[in-house]
Amino acid sequence: MARVCRLYPFRPILCLYRPERTEPLTASGAKFEVRFLDRGTIQPYSTRLMFSKAYYAKLGAYSSPFSGQGIPFYPLGVQPGARVLVHEVGFLAARPYWNYFRVLSPFWRLYYDMEAGHKVFFPETGRAVTLGPAHLVLIPDHQMFHTQGNEPRAKLWLHFTCARRVHPAQALPIVLRLSACEREVLRELAGLLKSKKTRSATPRVLPVGLALLHLALSRPEIRWLEEKPGHLAELLRYIEQHYREPLSNPVLARLARVSERSLTRDFLRYQGVSPRHFLMQVRVRAATDLMLSGSASLAEIADQTGFPNRAYLTRVFTKITGVSPARFRRTRGTAGATAPAQST
Repeated sequence: MARVCRLYPFRPILCLYRPERTEPLTASGAKFEVRFLDRGTIQPYSTRLMFSKAYYAKLGAYSSPFSGQGIPFYPLGVQPGARVLVHEVGFLAARPYWNYFRVLSPFWRLYYDMEAGHKVFFPETGRAVTLGPAHLVLIPDHQMFHTQGNEPRAKLWLHFTCARRVHPAQALPIVLRLSACEREVLRELAGLLKSKKTRSATPRVLPVGLALLHLALSRPEIRWLEEKPGHLAELLRYIEQHYREPLSNPVLARLARVSERSLTRDFLRYQGVSPRHFLMQVRVRAATDLMLSGSASLAEIADQTGFPNRAYLTRVFTKITGVSPARFRRTRGTAGATAPAQST
């Protein structure tokens, strides 16, 4: 059985997969050989694809959720009202040199390794966790950690945004022993990501990935912050409806009947961002909807979404999402078109 894989962005690879066991979530039960299409030679994966540590060091995702190794969906900040927003879902059959230092990202991560070996380490607490087939590992946004692992391991991951905030006393990373239901969803998701018909399977990756996230995030082992106070919930709804207006911090504080200092504290505690950043996220989401639904110019979109001009829209859009408006429009056929609206 053979298929062309784009595990790495620089050259197409033909993977010859020879299963020797039927365990669907075990990578060690199969042998992978790789044929480089421009050279025509076949050598085992373990000796041919480990280019160098420097090569693999460029493949990580830090500030942007798009590593270039998975299936991209929504960029950061385009749906601030969603409870869960998926950015990227990926699977690599044998990922070596998984060594990254001081990772600090504005999005959540879910990791599942089909073999034990790779580790995540949190310098603030000194806690180290080994990834493996018995559990899921969740890392919330804005948490610094290191990764370690040299040997190839089969790795599945999701990069996503979660609207809820974990309690400060929650132990990190969040380690969840797999339930039978989660194992079945993982099996289906891994099968889709390994499918020979990857393009036709892509539309199913998002709902299956969301199902896995909802199962994991609903586990009682996770401690969440209490619900938002009433004045903040009302203010968030107001911003969603009036984002075109000039909403400064003093205006927002007056609407919420709190001081500017309290307003900023509440936003950082319950939303994870400042009031101004949340407003920019809402405007970027509205701009994204206009880009996907019509052919309006950037100047027209800026005028309709509360930005003073096209240049400012471009600067804020790029800062929040990690891609420029022009690039987002060019790639919406591969990312946006395969990502149906998430109403979670």
